[in-house]
Amino acid sequence: MTRSRRTSVVLGAALSGLVAATVAAAPATAEPADAADLPEQWRSYWVDAFNDGIYTPEQVDELVDDALAINANALIVQVGRRYDCFCNRALYPRTDAGIDPAPYDPLDEVIEAAHAAGLEVHAWVNVGTMWNSATPPTSPDHVFNAHGPSATGADRWLNKRADGTELIGANAYIDPANPAAVDYIVEGIQSIVDEYDVDGINLDYIRYPDHNSSLSHSDWGYSETSIARFQAATGRTDVPEPSDEQFSAWRRDQITNLVRKIYLGIFEVDSTVRLSNDAITYGFGPQSVGSWEQTRTYAEVLQDWKGWLEEGILDTAVAMNYKREWMPDQAQMFDEWNEVLADWQGDRQAVSGPALYLNEIDDSVQQVRDLLVPTDAGNTVAGWSGYAYANPSLTAAAGDAAVKDAERDALAAALTEGDDAPFAEPAAVPSMPWKENPTTGNVAGTLALRDGAALTDVDVTLRPVGHRGEQQTMTTDGSGWFGFVDAAPGTYLVQVDLPDGVVGQPVGAVRVRAGGLADASMTRYVAVPGR
Repeated sequence: MTRSRRTSVVLGAALSGLVAATVAAAPATAEPADAADLPEQWRSYWVDAFNDGIYTPEQVDELVDDALAINANALIVQVGRRYDCFCNRALYPRTDAGIDPAPYDPLDEVIEAAHAAGLEVHAWVNVGTMWNSATPPTSPDHVFNAHGPSATGADRWLNKRADGTELIGANAYIDPANPAAVDYIVEGIQSIVDEYDVDGINLDYIRYPDHNSSLSHSDWGYSETSIARFQAATGRTDVPEPSDEQFSAWRRDQITNLVRKIYLGIFEVDSTVRLSNDAITYGFGPQSVGSWEQTRTYAEVLQDWKGWLEEGILDTAVAMNYKREWMPDQAQMFDEWNEVLADWQGDRQAVSGPALYLNEIDDSVQQVRDLLVPTDAGNTVAGWSGYAYANPSLTAAAGDAAVKDAERDALAAALTEGDDAPFAEPAAVPSMPWKENPTTGNVAGTLALRDGAALTDVDVTLRPVGHRGEQQTMTTDGSGWFGFVDAAPGTYLVQVDLPDGVVGQPVGAVRVRAGGLADASMTRYVAVPGR
């Protein structure tokens, strides 16, 4: 049973660059607003797929109305929970969840309704979580069935802890150091971008898992494939301790490489699509713990979203800034993370995402006001994303459907009604000048032997020829892939640091064009036995 649709005035349509807003009891003379005339400020709900929201067309209609009611301009909609897709045309199999039967396609439905209302749609995909039920998925193609507990060797994509644990209860996690798993993740996300008119991809769980013995290191990354790759890359023969700094850096690099590969993989399909991630903000910010490297984000779950923003392999960090405003320590945590989010954006963007379900409405509105206060450096975050649509307040989280609806309406009123309401006026999704009017280009490629074997863990250097440009060096991943972003236009030498026993021309050339993706793949190498 859904509520009747609220009266709304749609201010434009997404395809013509307009945005939408809902104005309760608006006069008939209300004029549409052009996005070019609106301030830029990200406003979205996270819409999880473990609760109602996209299971039926009626739920989607209600979702869109609720987003318009808070003057939102985007929806982050979970379409990939545990490698099951709330869609029909992706590499990942269709979910077993109780959505309306096919041909109903939740992602299609959301895109059509949201775009008609001027809302962007960002497809939220969980990356590190493989499965979370004692009952396996029905599709034989699902990664848990094909590459989970029944698989062996490199076909086993399960992440593993140092103590040998692979399952935490029913929760299984995917190994980001397994080359085949990485390529499957990238291809699955590319399939969503290729098949659906999404405005963005939002990555969740793009990190190593929780359930660690320390807040300063990760116990995960001990699959046979991961350890073998680490040993091959470093020349070590031991199995490192979880606290081993070299091993921690190597594992962190696996996550960063995956983000880079997703970023350029999306760019290859559609260069206008935004990549965001759900950034971890555990505990106090770096101001209290001593540095970014001392935070649990960087040290324990090995997620370097600060570095991703700096490198440019992430368009928007949407931080999971889940703190209770009514607890002084957590209110401090919230403010500390907002400060660094605002100051670390650089040429990209950062959004603060408070936990609505941990706060009552007054505290959630206060958090909106707090995150919009400029830092000492004069910076502010790019906007707000509320987690989550299903439970918009602490009261809603403990209530039935009617309570949730009432709290959602109350939140909308608190955010939009009154001259001092933080979302009283509509806003446009922040633009991405680095993609809309690019002045740099990108390079990607694979290195392989002539017999097709990947040339892994090899340094590749991009050197500018006769023009100003930054020299960059990357290391090929487990599939022989490498990538560079934000290279100045011009000609570059691509120099390969060949390992012992491999011969061939170590230098190639590539032309970088603004807004382009240059292919620097090379397969000219031969392994010489005995060298």
